[in-house]
Amino acid sequence: MLHLPILVLAEGGGFNPLDLHGIGGFFWTIVIFALALLPIWKLVMGPVTKALEERDAQAAAGLAAAQKASADAESARAAVDSRLREAQLEAAKIVDAARGRAEVVERELKDQAGREAQALLERAKSEIQAEQAKALTAIRAQVVEVSMHAASQVLKRRVDSADDRRLVEELVAGAAGGKADARGRAS
Repeated sequence: MLHLPILVLAEGGGFNPLDLHGIGGFFWTIVIFALALLPIWKLVMGPVTKALEERDAQAAAGLAAAQKASADAESARAAVDSRLREAQLEAAKIVDAARGRAEVVERELKDQAGREAQALLERAKSEIQAEQAKALTAIRAQVVEVSMHAASQVLKRRVDSADDRRLVEELVAGAAGGKADARGRAS
């Protein structure tokens, strides 16, 4: 642009500010631009600059808020992880305690079942012994009756007095006791 005035002067013409086709147009453009620069700067560039500064401030505030939120989220995640680990440990303790109680209950139930089975076994043995005793008593009574009847047949007289009966009962009891002693010594 500096070479334009030199060209105008080289052509031999003078400077005419009213001539808009030559250097005059350039001159008026510069003057109008200089005069419009201050109001443009105040009316347009001021608010634009202020808006850009506000936008930058909002962006910085948003970035700071995002970083704070990220730090808060990380802190919250760490707290949740910590609580989760504590809950898992607590759950493991509860499960172990429940397992221990279950084992104790199982042991108690087994012991109780064993005691009940032993009691049933003892009761069954005593009932068997009582039935055996009844059966032996009934057999002895029949042996006495058969022996009395056989003696009556052998002697050809009636044997039924109390003394005769007592004598046969003692013989049968003695024979049963001898067999029991012989079984006891054999085992």
